[in-house]
Amino acid sequence: MVTLNEINITPLLDLAFVLLIIFVITTPLLEQSINLQLPRGGQPEKAIEKRNIRTVEVGQAGVYVLDKQRMKSLDDLTARLAAEFRANPNLIVYIRADAEGRYKFVADVIDRCQKNGITRYSLRTDPSPK
Repeated sequence: MVTLNEINITPLLDLAFVLLIIFVITTPLLEQSINLQLPRGGQPEKAIEKRNIRTVEVGQAGVYVLDKQRMKSLDDLTARLAAEFRANPNLIVYIRADAEGRYKFVADVIDRCQKNGITRYSLRTDPSPK
């Protein structure tokens, strides 16, 4: 009587290679969503003119500054931004906020901008060192 002390792993390896081939073939298909041909049109992005930019700074304690001029309240800031937006519909608001400040102050500025039709704003950050 002869006993086998070895396990034949050839069928197991065949199965592993078949699964590997299936995954190699299907993975690129999963990454690509839909093959689209986008329509032509629109305009290339223009460089932003400095006269179209207003910078709002939000301090840690809720102090608002518009273009280096301190505002008495959020209502004053809103009134100034709304007036400038009516005069210049290309207005872009840069919002600079203290990293340690409360998010509520920034959310209030964004909310007031949106309520007055100002939809072009940018939350500014300090670029990280490379």
